[in-house]
Amino acid sequence: MKKLYFTILLILPSFLFAQTTINLQDSEENISGGSYEFTASNSNAVDVPLEIKNMGSSDADWRITRLRINVPAGWSDLICWGHSTDAFGGTCFSSSQMLGNPWTTPVSSNFTVSPNEYGKLKVTINPEEGATGLGHYRYYVSNDGVNFIDSVDIKFDYSLSVQEVEPIQVSIVPNPASDFIQINLSGAVTAQMKMVDVLGSEVLNQTVMSTASFDISNFRNGVYIMTFNAPGSKSIVRKVIVKH
Repeated sequence: MKKLYFTILLILPSFLFAQTTINLQDSEENISGGSYEFTASNSNAVDVPLEIKNMGSSDADWRITRLRINVPAGWSDLICWGHSTDAFGGTCFSSSQMLGNPWTTPVSSNFTVSPNEYGKLKVTINPEEGATGLGHYRYYVSNDGVNFIDSVDIKFDYSLSVQEVEPIQVSIVPNPASDFIQINLSGAVTAQMKMVDVLGSEVLNQTVMSTASFDISNFRNGVYIMTFNAPGSKSIVRKVIVKH
């Protein structure tokens, strides 16, 4: 059974006001700068479809860079990258084409993503039978393959023995926010919430129940990371943008 967890990542200054969002297909949850983690008890290949939206005011010609951070021997992966309107799902690149680490899509496969349009990125991870472990991949978005504007991590935990762990669910509205944020919590009675700015300085540390509101009118503009911990559940991390 697949499970969705989020984990905190280092937010680089170049990502601070990234004009993109990254979502799992058919999901409104923005996992830009975060990670998608799933667990499986077999070696079947798994597809992870992502949508990368242009939130800026000008056209973009993005390239995707794949970095294999820590991958068990024998595993392979591939990607397909194209415009949301591409009936064929974009251009696909096999593991034999993606030999470098990092590896970046070639300029020949570029296409234009206009404001409020998005590109489709399908990641396929194929573990080697019996080669259990955690495969950790990172996918960067850039205009030139060098200066990255956003990223998302994918972690595939292949284990022959899978223990059921039910994650808590958290939503935060509005986001971006200027005056206040409302937190909606489910799957746990309470959770400990900590909010830090991009430099790691703590700005909030509270116990939250099903619904809670917080005044952020005095917070500086920028990206904030909120971590939620509940007994018996995986930690969940959310990114909030404060913009006055």
